[in-house]
Amino acid sequence: MLKLEDVKLAIVGLGYVGLPLAVEFGKKVQVVGFDISQRRIDALKAGHDATLEVSDDELKSASKLSFSSKLGELAACNVFIVTVPTPIDEHKRPDLTPLIKASESIGSVLKKGDIVIYESTVYPGATEEDCVPVLEKVSGLKFNVDFFAGYSPERINPGDKEHRVTTIKKVTSGSTPEVADLVDELYNEIIVAGTHKATSIRVAEAAKVIENTQRDLNIALINELALIFNKMGIDTQAVLEAAGTKWNFLPFRPGLVGGHCIGVDPYYLTHKAQSIGYHPEIILAGRRLNDSMGAYVVSQLVKAMLKRKIHVDGARVLIMGLTFKENCPDLRNTKIIDIVNELAEFNIVVDVYDPWVDAAEAMHEYAISPISQPSANAYDGIILAVAHNEFATMGAEQIRSLGKAEHVLYDLKYLLDASQSDLRL
Repeated sequence: MLKLEDVKLAIVGLGYVGLPLAVEFGKKVQVVGFDISQRRIDALKAGHDATLEVSDDELKSASKLSFSSKLGELAACNVFIVTVPTPIDEHKRPDLTPLIKASESIGSVLKKGDIVIYESTVYPGATEEDCVPVLEKVSGLKFNVDFFAGYSPERINPGDKEHRVTTIKKVTSGSTPEVADLVDELYNEIIVAGTHKATSIRVAEAAKVIENTQRDLNIALINELALIFNKMGIDTQAVLEAAGTKWNFLPFRPGLVGGHCIGVDPYYLTHKAQSIGYHPEIILAGRRLNDSMGAYVVSQLVKAMLKRKIHVDGARVLIMGLTFKENCPDLRNTKIIDIVNELAEFNIVVDVYDPWVDAAEAMHEYAISPISQPSANAYDGIILAVAHNEFATMGAEQIRSLGKAEHVLYDLKYLLDASQSDLRL
């Protein structure tokens, strides 16, 4: 059985999850950070992380971390941590392609005694039912005899500089009790917040997938309340502030639900539930409501424009923000695209402005070319869609100066006072 002091670590996938993990381990042990993107590897070797999750100084501090896109350089490793994306497809079904391809790659260098730990969000059972058979097939080795597996779900919150990988409690698990102990010991080397050793891999997988499902449903409830209060002419934020004076009222806010986790993870759970004959109702109802919010925002904007006799066909609207959340460049599953597409249905000309976004990535992912700077007095509508610090600094007066004499300002993020905008969720 492998001992902690003999671990030679590889991190497979160097995105928002993998890189911070690789950096922390790279301060203590020899780590090979692997990614299939040569562009990503080149940038990291040059000392810069385009996701901004890790600073240049932090990268330098990981003196035992090396980067590679060559699979052969993983052959000397004996513990592999997989941190690749697990998205959904256009039909909202789990897409395990990156996970399967990563498993195939690891299988080609897997040796007797090795351990493969998955961090990617999956449905309960995926590690042992979907990934392990790939490892067995490619390597020719037998699970829990020749090699072993673990699961420790990622809890990265992109853009959050307070809750970092080391300060968030980590759930761990292993395919045997001995492996579970080793996996737990390994993470305890870097996780100052401590660990929670789950009783099985499936329990750890289930724990991860319900964390964001719970958040999704809570936001769906608040979104539905916002729809009701808007019809009643009541300010939702004022209601939430009043209700929030009770000690056990949860501080959720209405809005668009995107990103790599909250808007995706529930579909992994519902997919698995349906495969075993259970058809979830509450989870999918919450997903439908949250997925409809982009269209609702546009309908509210168009109605407000019509009331002010602003001609909708051919109107110009500025969307401030494209990332899925504030103060980070992450575009994954951003729901701002729903607003862009819905506005196009009304033949509205849309400009997207976001100082955090990489223009090439926005074009590649969504065929959107963000503007470098919005023009003054140019827009019939302005949607304040993401609460970047830059937008907060601008303030209501400067944001209003971008609109024509008659325009509608929609504040989705409660960044301004209620009296400073025309519409709020």
